[in-house]
Amino acid sequence: MLGYIDKIKEISERLLKEGTVDMVIGFKKGTLPMMNEPCLAKKPDDVEKLIWDSNCGINLTNYLTDRKEKIAVVAKGCDSRNIVTHIIENKIKRDQLFIIGVPCKGMIDRHEIASMFETEILSVAEENGKVIVKSKDSEKTLEKGDVLQKNCAVCTHRNPVIHDELVADLVEEQKDVDRYADVREIEAMSSEEKWNCFDDLLSPCVRCYACRNACPLCYCPICFVDESQPQWVGKTTDPVDTKTFHFLRAYHCAGRCTDCGACERACPVGINMRMLTKKLEKDCFESFGWEAGLTLDERPPLDTYKPEDPEDFIK
Repeated sequence: MLGYIDKIKEISERLLKEGTVDMVIGFKKGTLPMMNEPCLAKKPDDVEKLIWDSNCGINLTNYLTDRKEKIAVVAKGCDSRNIVTHIIENKIKRDQLFIIGVPCKGMIDRHEIASMFETEILSVAEENGKVIVKSKDSEKTLEKGDVLQKNCAVCTHRNPVIHDELVADLVEEQKDVDRYADVREIEAMSSEEKWNCFDDLLSPCVRCYACRNACPLCYCPICFVDESQPQWVGKTTDPVDTKTFHFLRAYHCAGRCTDCGACERACPVGINMRMLTKKLEKDCFESFGWEAGLTLDERPPLDTYKPEDPEDFIK
């Protein structure tokens, strides 16, 4: 994927010089290893800041919400699916966007890599499918496939579903991937086991809301956790308040989440809150044959009514 950089810059510079767009939203190198940052290039000279590697896990759709400019955006498969959702939900218009499509081979898991080192990581580089990590006192060469983000390891939509121009040929999609093995393990548990599982999963949460802030679906002007009249949920780190936040936020993403992993990547304590959204993703797929963001021509299941919809939940 390192070879994409020149093409991204070429397309971006051309669009800005021609006045086709007012800005390009892409990535620039972050101040910390494995933490690339969003970059808004508004002039042709700004394009030199743009980069692309396996540390571009932020979902740039988050920076499109309710914008009025003509925008070019760099989008991998999951980003493009969220862009589709944004268009369907009237958060931006399709004719405002020039989508620079990036066939993706996965982002690396910064939490997993950090856990392999006892001291601060100084640099992370990629070369021929390997990841070279240097810390203050050691260096390791890892196979990229062994340190992919969990969502990337099971992704079956690596290519952009909509685009105006591609930076490279489409990559082969992963087949025979069991996306919901971990969800089925929890479904098979007893009620008590499930409760203990969620206790363990969410106990490290410090209620920083990094997951919410990184999520392109969380664009409500006032989040339910910030409401005070009425107050829907307590603002403490009490376990009940914490569970309520995570469960309700997951339900707000039902039928909309593309499993981009931005929430889990942003979490400072490494909580796998994707477990909750994946359960709802699985239910939508099994009940309605629905995968979020694959088409502009159909609305999500919770947005529509069909007489033939399953009604087994009605008791």
